Amino acid sequence: MNNWRNNHAVVKDISLTLLTEGKTIRIKAHGYSMYPSIKPGSLILIEPLNIKGMPRPGEIIAIRRESGLIVHRLSKIINKNGIAFYIARGDSNAYADNPVRIDKIAGRIVRAESTGENPVPADIRINTKPNYFVNRIRVIGLLLFRKIH
Repeated sequence: MNNWRNNHAVVKDISLTLLTEGKTIRIKAHGYSMYPSIKPGSLILIEPLNIKGMPRPGEIIAIRRESGLIVHRLSKIINKNGIAFYIARGDSNAYADNPVRIDKIAGRIVRAESTGENPVPADIRINTKPNYFVNRIRVIGLLLFRKIH
């Protein structure tokens, strides 16, 4: 288990360094927070923000966390005392993430590729009004169905 954590930390550091250097990275999506837009197993391409400028609400962004990157949709930008804060939320999450400053946004998702694990292509189009409730119900139903079968 300790080996896995060390490897994970190294990969996370390399990925963040590549994004900082202006390189686009490709990672595998895990979890259901962005379902149905991005399904587990999809390969997503993340490019640094400096290529296309500041993120806009509706775009899917990658946020730096202690544990690595989290990919969620930017839902709104608020200004507080002249500082911009970005609020993201997974398309099937019950609640929004805590606000972050721009330095925590590692990049934006520009493409997704299907895989043998998940042959259905992801939908990364800008969406300013995801149906969070319906998406959450779909994920719960999917997980229950998989548990039963």
